Amino acid sequence: MKRVSLADIAKSAEVSKSLVSLVLNDRGDDHGISKSTQKKVRKVADKLNYTPNSMARSLRTGKTDTIGLIIADIGNPFFARLARSIEDFAFTKGYHLIFSSSDESAALEGQLIEMMRNRQVDGLIISSTLVQNNCQILHSLQAENFPFVLIDRYIPNTDFSYVVSDNEQGTVDLVQHLVDQGRKKIALYSITPSHLTSITDRIAGYKKALTLNNIPIDPQLIIEIPFDNIQKVKESFDLLERKKVDAIITLNNSLAHICLKSCQERGIRIPEDISFTSFDNVDWFDLVNPGVTGVQQNIEAMGEKAVEILMNKFKNKAHKSSKELLSVQLKIRQSSQT
Repeated sequence: MKRVSLADIAKSAEVSKSLVSLVLNDRGDDHGISKSTQKKVRKVADKLNYTPNSMARSLRTGKTDTIGLIIADIGNPFFARLARSIEDFAFTKGYHLIFSSSDESAALEGQLIEMMRNRQVDGLIISSTLVQNNCQILHSLQAENFPFVLIDRYIPNTDFSYVVSDNEQGTVDLVQHLVDQGRKKIALYSITPSHLTSITDRIAGYKKALTLNNIPIDPQLIIEIPFDNIQKVKESFDLLERKKVDAIITLNNSLAHICLKSCQERGIRIPEDISFTSFDNVDWFDLVNPGVTGVQQNIEAMGEKAVEILMNKFKNKAHKSSKELLSVQLKIRQSSQT
């Protein structure tokens, strides 16, 4: 079937091709085209089942109406939900999403940024694994006025726009809840790369809360688990028994899953023997018995805010940096109540 062209619409509507182009590109008002004529052109376009040639349009406007999203791991429920939130909100703004996972690799992240640029995305939303001394590619994007926003993590001592949760306060609230339940030996399961601000801020919150409650910080109870080998959690449980740990905090839902499984395998009762909590609040926290106490991030607001910032950058390439810190909420369930 022959593709309907602007010329076909112009012939049927008895107007010029350039007028059709202006109307269908929402520039009719700017050029003084009457509302009745615009309505007539759009009615003809609908009748002929006209679909815009996106490639031709992007060549003409320099826009592709696509956003690139780079996240750490699309298999993680947190990132999957975040990606969906961004995709849904971007669609309401007329944009489509191209996304990839970096697997917490700085090298792969750089390659993905270049790939997205080659595919001519209009802007980027990045959950970055980069740090201050290796984020030259982001400085280059900023120098070119290429729109991008960091999400879930930020890079300290830079002027990059970001949207993140209040990770420190969320962990303070989690520790305080455990202390209020009479727990004093609290192990923290962290995950590498440990330089990520989402992790460093949570560790800072853990230490701050212990200090506020006059509980000594035991470095051995801050247990780092490699991102690509969370099975190492099981090897750490001998330490928990030696230290007589009475509470666990995991810093993401992947760690929570394997820690709970390890507790079951060891016959550790929750919460009778050990209170169990996690930063994150994924669906299955409500489904297990006992339900898991967690810190709920406002994922939808995070995705929407990142898209909004990007939209502002599209309108004004010199738009100043935006730095958004979103509040979190403690969801208390049976796993931490003694």
